[in-house]
Amino acid sequence: MNERAAKVQGAGVLPIRGSLSLVLPAYNEAENLEAVVRRSLEVLPSLVEAFEIVIVDDGSRDGTGEIAERLARDDPRVRVVHHPVNRGYGAALRSGFAAAQGDLIMFMDADQQFDPADLAHLAPFVPHADIVAGYRVRRRDPWQRLVYAAIFNVAMRLLFGIAVRDIDCAFKVLRGDLVRAIDLRMNGALVNTELLAKAQRAGATIVEVGVRHYPRLSGEPSGGSLRVILRAMREVAQLWWQLLWYQPPRGVGRGRPQPRSSQVMRAVVLVTLVLSASWWLVRRFFQGNR
Repeated sequence: MNERAAKVQGAGVLPIRGSLSLVLPAYNEAENLEAVVRRSLEVLPSLVEAFEIVIVDDGSRDGTGEIAERLARDDPRVRVVHHPVNRGYGAALRSGFAAAQGDLIMFMDADQQFDPADLAHLAPFVPHADIVAGYRVRRRDPWQRLVYAAIFNVAMRLLFGIAVRDIDCAFKVLRGDLVRAIDLRMNGALVNTELLAKAQRAGATIVEVGVRHYPRLSGEPSGGSLRVILRAMREVAQLWWQLLWYQPPRGVGRGRPQPRSSQVMRAVVLVTLVLSASWWLVRRFFQGNR
């Protein structure tokens, strides 16, 4: 992160009250993890009264776990959770959430594509919202991932009614009691969708704040792989069915809970649109070939 401003952006913002747990899910991030942790240790003291960093090594095979252990030995504010095998992004987040002890829980990817200093931009909204969700002002990813992300975001908003522009942005601050009350089950990349959908069902209030996004400098991305995308498609159906019967916890959100009936209506509308578009294409094809 040498090219980034050394001083904390938004300096002068009062520290966030209470304690914050920064959860860093990491899979084969040996080339990035240490820089992310050291940057976090540099900027967090001026942004929050107390904090810890929880690294979740999700079955890495490149030495990520060993680096995490060394960082934990060097600083008592760093803790490590290990998965013996790779269980997926959602499972890594769940393990991190379970280990987190803070009043607030923040999560961020360990790939150097975010700067933890941008927590300063979220800080003014943290006392007033259940979830403060970052969105990438200018996403620095390959065009294929940008296309997939655009389609995914539209589909998830239509299907689950999630009123967030950048669902999968891995830069969020959440109330700890809210996270602990929500029954998260997704093991893969759909965990962000599950988290936001279940939080909305529980009446959680969500505020969005723009954050910076940087190109990946090292390591191999996994979020856009065919295997991850196919698993996400399967999990969409699983999540829709799960949410149909989901009983959200009461009294944990500051807003009005989202009714279950709206999910059914959105699904009916989406299926109708897909079938109508398919029928229109079929008619155009056959009429054009007569």
